[in-house]
Amino acid sequence: MAARINEQQFEEKVLKADKPVLVDFYSDTCIPCKRMTGVLGEIEEDYEGKLDVVKVNVNYEQGLAGKYDVMSAPTLIYFIHGEQQWRLTGVAKREEITKLVTDI
Repeated sequence: MAARINEQQFEEKVLKADKPVLVDFYSDTCIPCKRMTGVLGEIEEDYEGKLDVVKVNVNYEQGLAGKYDVMSAPTLIYFIHGEQQWRLTGVAKREEITKLVTDI
């Protein structure tokens, strides 16, 4: 299951990570976010050891949500070496995400 991180952990776990990181900006009350849980679990399994998946709760981490212009949940942002590569907003299918995951 994806680790939940806060703003203090973001630099270490995402920006300084030695492998790609998929960040799920979500809310506990968001039904589409709950639908993404299974998809993200499958992605995490498929890319175990090659990709980290972390979750940021937009209700508690408004500073991070603002910094990355997250206007709705769920929003997925893919980072490589601390640089944002792409983002998806809304419910995404597993195939859609795996097509965009690169450099693994």
